Amino acid sequence: MASKQIKTVIENTLGEKVKEIDDTIIDYIVGVFQDDGVSSDMDEIIEILSPLLMDTYVDDSDQVNSIITKLIDGLVDEKLITIKQKQSITQLERPVSLIRLDDRVDAAVGWMKPDEGISIVNKDQLEANEKRYNERKEKRQAKEERKKLRQNAALAALNALKEQQTMLASTIRGTNQSRDIKVESFNLSYGKMDLIINSDLSLNYGRKYGLIGRNGTGKTTLLRHIASREIGIDNNLSILHVEQEVSGNDSTVIECVLEADVERDRLLKEEKRINSLPDNERLNLSSRIQTIYERLNVIDAHTAEARASSILSGLGFTEEMQQTETKNFSGGWRMRVSLARALFIQPDVLLLDEPTNHLDLFACLWLESYLVNWSRTLVIVSHQREFLNAVCTDIMHLNNKKIDYYKGNYSVFERTRSDRLKSQQRAFDAQQSQKKHIQAFIDRFRYNAKRAKMAQSRIKQLERMEDISEVLDDPTVTLQFLEPEPLNPPILQFQDVSFGYSPDKLLFKNLNIGIDMSSRVALVGANGAGKTTLLKLLCGELNETSGLIIRNGKLRFSRFSQHFVDQLDLSKSPLDNFLTKYPGTNPQTARSHLGKFGLSGDIALRTVNTLSGGQKSRVVLSQIAYTKPHILLLDEPSNHLDIDTVDALCQALNEFEGGILLVSHDERLISLVCDEIWYFDGEENEPKEVKNFDGDWDDYKKQIWNL
Repeated sequence: MASKQIKTVIENTLGEKVKEIDDTIIDYIVGVFQDDGVSSDMDEIIEILSPLLMDTYVDDSDQVNSIITKLIDGLVDEKLITIKQKQSITQLERPVSLIRLDDRVDAAVGWMKPDEGISIVNKDQLEANEKRYNERKEKRQAKEERKKLRQNAALAALNALKEQQTMLASTIRGTNQSRDIKVESFNLSYGKMDLIINSDLSLNYGRKYGLIGRNGTGKTTLLRHIASREIGIDNNLSILHVEQEVSGNDSTVIECVLEADVERDRLLKEEKRINSLPDNERLNLSSRIQTIYERLNVIDAHTAEARASSILSGLGFTEEMQQTETKNFSGGWRMRVSLARALFIQPDVLLLDEPTNHLDLFACLWLESYLVNWSRTLVIVSHQREFLNAVCTDIMHLNNKKIDYYKGNYSVFERTRSDRLKSQQRAFDAQQSQKKHIQAFIDRFRYNAKRAKMAQSRIKQLERMEDISEVLDDPTVTLQFLEPEPLNPPILQFQDVSFGYSPDKLLFKNLNIGIDMSSRVALVGANGAGKTTLLKLLCGELNETSGLIIRNGKLRFSRFSQHFVDQLDLSKSPLDNFLTKYPGTNPQTARSHLGKFGLSGDIALRTVNTLSGGQKSRVVLSQIAYTKPHILLLDEPSNHLDIDTVDALCQALNEFEGGILLVSHDERLISLVCDEIWYFDGEENEPKEVKNFDGDWDDYKKQIWNL
């Protein structure tokens, strides 16, 4: 069966739109028709190709089935495939009575009934029938296997294009030529829960917006709906939401970023295809190759690799890491790749949801400086005040199911909102006083004949009066860590400790550090330096390779990490998760404890999969606090928390009577809680020492940025 002939029929059937389908998909479809076990079964062909063409050609099942049928007919006409004919159904000339038929059958076969104990089974015939049955069964199983293989192959083919399709989705454009996005009076809900009611969306081109609001108010959901244009956005703009990490595959990091520029990638592939043709065919396409070179020059393709490398370097990727396959990186690093791809292609509207969560301090500072110079529309959800202050020109406050807009950065927002709320409260109080005075007049003179007309006038005045809303500010968020019993120092001491997962390859050496119940330590360093490993070594989850570790026998640790958040049972409520971790706890006691972390009322009983990222973090914080630890080891505890909850965490940690070792890149959290900074010292690929930094957080930040 000639694959070229099949490909020609496919191209003729699909028409001009075939150019929009990747060659990988076309080759896959050809392979389906070359498989003798499949190509003869029309139903199976439709079942295999339908989802594939709906994803890549046209999103209409009836139209796709019609196209596949037309394609099959074309291949049959060319005698390239043969389709099995289904058995036809014959219509009876007149009705048949089944009751009478049963009687006739019984009469006809009655004489065949054997006497008891006598077997009339033909053993050879039985074995032959059984053999035929098994053969048919094996064929059915083989057919099902082929179907699964085909489905898996289709899935693999689509996954291979997943990243490209993600970036293509960002370039889907509407008909509105305005570069400003305006959507009036839209609603947004999650399941049965209303998140936004009758509010406006207003994004002016070139402005940088900070989207803030309490955990669970719908910030991430709003970003998703903006990206998918589900709230009525018809602008001719590319919109990209950076939410998920790239999938790990054999592509290197730099290749993964370069492939994000779909137009450049397509032009280069076309150029390569044309240049591989014989000379006579290539000459016929000389005008096309010239057009390709001109377009590559317009989009600045020759500097693409340098630009991509610069972005990756800023996000912490060394030259060696940039040439490493993405499948060899953790989720946090692949999230950085996803962020790099977005910065590289520069969409008209970029939506970032907590972009600093997976970054170390240097990468945060680099991203901050990069976004300050961003010239297109930007919407950022972040819990870091300093980041929002440095980057944002406007603040969108999602509160009470409305979006309120404020000019200026976060600090300006706080002052403006405070003044606005005070003004609103004064206006509300004045209106209430006026209403009370008018109502008193109405009550006094309503039935007085001389004053009845005046009373009616006051009633109409009340009805015409536009109500000023009472100030309904969010209730204050409070977190509370339980106080442990005191322990005499030293409670934890390292003396000349070294550690490595193998003795011949140490990660740490000469560790001489200690923590007591008054310690407030920030542990800083680049991603991959060993911060999480040191926390595990401190609390005894890992054992030292050499040296001496002194721990008080009564010492209790509690460790927080994002990994624990990911391990929550999503099908259970915060209360059920808590009772599972601490069986035997009185449910009312557990609810009271959860309430100390803002998980009261309905939130404590909802399934975890309906909670926001910040609410999930609070579930884990409540669990680790329940054991009354002497030392808290906190690995990025502010990730996913809203700004108010980060402030509450700062206050709770300052009131906590135990020791704290904090791994974080949140400047406000470190500066308000910690009075000591530990950092890693040592050459790359050599064992590190942990040393105390001589200076405060601002001094350390300046030193890092000037390196």
